[in-house]
Amino acid sequence: MTDSVWRRLLPQTLVGRTLLVLLTALVITQGAGIVLFLVVHKEQAALLDSRQTAERIASIVQLIEQTPSDERGRLARGLDRPGLKIGWGKAPILAPGAKYLVDSQLEIELSRRLPGRVLHAGLRTPSPNQDSGPQQGAGFGNRGAPTVQAAITLEDGTWLNFVIPLPDDHLWRPHPYWPLGVGLVVVVVLCVVLVRHAVRPLNVLAKAADRLGRDVLAPPVEIRGPREVMTAANAFNRMQARLRRFIEDRTQMIAAISHDLRTPITRLKLRAEFIEDDEQRLKILADLDEMEAMISSTLAFARDDSARETKVPVDLVGVLVDLCDQFSVSFDGPDELEMTLGTNGVKRAFANLIENACKYGGGGRVALRIDGDMVAVTIEDDGPGIPVAELENVFAPFYRVESSRNRETGGTGLGLAVARSAIRGNGGDVTLANRTGGGLTVTVTLPL
Repeated sequence: MTDSVWRRLLPQTLVGRTLLVLLTALVITQGAGIVLFLVVHKEQAALLDSRQTAERIASIVQLIEQTPSDERGRLARGLDRPGLKIGWGKAPILAPGAKYLVDSQLEIELSRRLPGRVLHAGLRTPSPNQDSGPQQGAGFGNRGAPTVQAAITLEDGTWLNFVIPLPDDHLWRPHPYWPLGVGLVVVVVLCVVLVRHAVRPLNVLAKAADRLGRDVLAPPVEIRGPREVMTAANAFNRMQARLRRFIEDRTQMIAAISHDLRTPITRLKLRAEFIEDDEQRLKILADLDEMEAMISSTLAFARDDSARETKVPVDLVGVLVDLCDQFSVSFDGPDELEMTLGTNGVKRAFANLIENACKYGGGGRVALRIDGDMVAVTIEDDGPGIPVAELENVFAPFYRVESSRNRETGGTGLGLAVARSAIRGNGGDVTLANRTGGGLTVTVTLPL
């Protein structure tokens, strides 16, 4: 099997893989224990059965020998029981030199109790069409069930034959293994509980990492759990603190630059008022206004106010309807939808997106749909669209498909960046796609 097949067969969660390892080890251990138990049990059971059988046979041999010859046949028949068949005759029930399933242990035990006798013993399973041979002379017919058979000489040279029927399950006796199964179930349940408890801090860490992508000011992760998880949580908190300091330093730097630039821009505006050429004065004032607008947009983007904004319940449909009325576009959706959002950031994001649709697409259509636990807002226009290679690049700060930087043909290149930043700050995302037949579709998704 290929590696990809193995990866599909393996559990995809840490809990599942840990349980797989534990269960595999438990099954192997339990299986090995059962096999060892069966082997030892079988050996001990065979030894005990051989000793008990030898003891019974030795007692009967001694009793028969003490009985006169003319009474031995009758006594043998009198001792005959369903679990012990006895026959007395001139021929042994077992052929000398024949091989049987098990004979050594019983012969050893009989030799200890009946020293100096000629004896044969074994475990035998005759076939239905097997020749009766010496059994007929011993007074026994063929039997299809497994039997322990023994033939022992008496002092007068006759043979005393024994047949002990065995149940069909003699070689494999069922044992009560249900305690092992109950123990396995108990261990599995405990493993599930303990493993889930052990990986719970990892789930907390994963949620914190996802939250950090939306809000760098989120509270630090609680440090608890195993030592390795605590080490990872500490490293995560240090990383979050460094990111927060970096963003704060960048914001302070941009704010300082913006503040310092506003003063000379104001002075330039005052000096421009003394220019007698009206055309030149208006052009200079327009350029200064553009510079001031760019500085304000840059500062707003750098501060990322949407990430710091408190989330409150807001009617998203009401926000969209107001914006659609403001930009004279249509809206299709439910009458109301209350969500917990950063109102200013979300409103600014949708305003930028709808304004772009009106400015570059000749108008737009806004629709809101609920899909499971997500809300999808689509903004469609009939403009020229965007080259496929640029669909993701346009979200980069200060990036414009039209590169002339002319305010007449586009803004500062921050509108889409600000919109995506605000939407992601609320747990959603913004994507672009060209429509079939022309135009652009902007899709905003937000979690309910």
